[in-house]
Order: sequence, then structure tokens, then C-alpha cells
Amino acid sequence: MVIPSLTDPSVAPPGKHVLSCFVQYAPYKLAQGTWDDHKEAFGDTVINTIAEHAPNIKKIILGRQILTPLDLEREFGLTQGNIFQGELSLEQLFFLRPVPGWAYYRTPIDNLYMCGSATHPGGGIMGAPGRIASQVILKDWSKSSKKSARSDSSKTSSNLRPAQRPTPPSAEAPAPSPLPVEKN
Repeated sequence: MVIPSLTDPSVAPPGKHVLSCFVQYAPYKLAQGTWDDHKEAFGDTVINTIAEHAPNIKKIILGRQILTPLDLEREFGLTQGNIFQGELSLEQLFFLRPVPGWAYYRTPIDNLYMCGSATHPGGGIMGAPGRIASQVILKDWSKSSKKSARSDSSKTSSNLRPAQRPTPPSAEAPAPSPLPVEKN
């Protein structure tokens, strides 16, 4: 539960508050009926559960909005109403998120990275997956640019025949003079 009006009074009328309650693990498919049929009963269950610890809650509610997984899918395009782009369950955490082998933000497609809620450390709006992915991308780009610079310099000399390749100056021999010099 969050009460955003405690930090931003402009979201509620003077002297009133807004309470937001996120209920995780509400199933997308119900055993019986649809979310449209059970939406209000679900909202009542949430309020009744809160009332077990805050008995006055029912008396002070002036209005409510209930968003089911189906509503989240319809209104915001979140597949099965999942804000985490995949369940935060044991088989989809850490090195298994989103799937084994893709947990480090890289994909099998060169220069295509994942950085949303489906990646480690998971969903919500904390921004951590994007920040960590950006660090991986910068590291890869840095490696790539160094490798590219080495490759470019080796391409220049490796494309020449042995006689044409520049010879590095040795410490014993003097550097060649840019001007012609007469021999005595």
C-alpha cells in the first residue's frame, strides 16, 4: 500500500488522501467466470483484508478503482496484466530471467540488448534493469571499439605483401633520414 497524497497533496482534495494498493499474484485466468464478473468481489476482498488490520478503512473510503489483470492488459497493453513482463518466481529470477542463457542483457542477435522489466533484477518501475543493461552495452561497445581499432591497424599492414609492410624501427639502427644523404 502506498499513500501518494502524503508526499504530494495535490493528488487529493484538501484533508483527503489517495491510497493505492497493489495486489500481486492475482491470476489472469480464473477457475470460474471472468474478471468482468468478479471485479467488484475482488475489490471487496482486498478492502476486507486491509480492514483486518485497519478496521476504520471501510468507513473512510469515498471511491475506488479496481484494476484486474484483464484491465491492465486492455488499458495498458500489459500481457496478462503482468507489470513485471514475466512472473517474479523462482524459475524466472537471477540468471534465469527472462530465460536461461539470456540473463545478461545480451541476445543471440548482435547489438540487440534487453533492458526492461523482463530482465534481472525484475519488474516494477525501479529502473535497475535499464541501468545495468546500459553498463553492459557500454562495456561491449568499449571492447568492440578497441577490437575494431586493432583490426583496422592490422588490416592496413596485413593487406600488404611482406616486402611492402613497414618495418618497425629497431633500437640499434638510426631512424631513416627524410632527406637524401650522400655517402662518403
